[in-house]
Amino acid sequence: MDMRATARAIIVSVALVAVAGCSPIMRNHGYVPSDDELQEITVGIDSRATVEDVLGTPSAGAVMEGGDIYYVRSQVRHLGMLEPRVTDREVVAISFDDSDVVQNIERFGLEEGRPVVLSRRVTDSSVEDKSFFQQLMGNLGRFNAGDMLETRG
Repeated sequence: MDMRATARAIIVSVALVAVAGCSPIMRNHGYVPSDDELQEITVGIDSRATVEDVLGTPSAGAVMEGGDIYYVRSQVRHLGMLEPRVTDREVVAISFDDSDVVQNIERFGLEEGRPVVLSRRVTDSSVEDKSFFQQLMGNLGRFNAGDMLETRG
């Protein structure tokens, strides 16, 4: 090979590596049950234990006694050296009454960075007086550290 062909091959190789490094990488984090899975849960009848058996362990709320549980899924786009950006987020919030019976099932999405209710199955709305994030943050302090340290036999 002559010098020009070698230089051309090197330039093309470097360009291909640069282009490949700039292609977006999409990553999915978390789990949200499908509509079919949510249809298996009956509002006003099923319990917290039934929900966890049918849908699996929730993303948030499992360590808290009593509170609502949340299934969260996010899609993050990584593009080259740029900071990763959340392109899609979906949250399924399941509320329970004092008897641990399902009271409300809601699905939230993101619209320009703000949560939007996508669907709601309610017997009695538990979200009229609180925003979604107020409910989510309100559950953070509702657990007993001693319960987490107990030895399960």
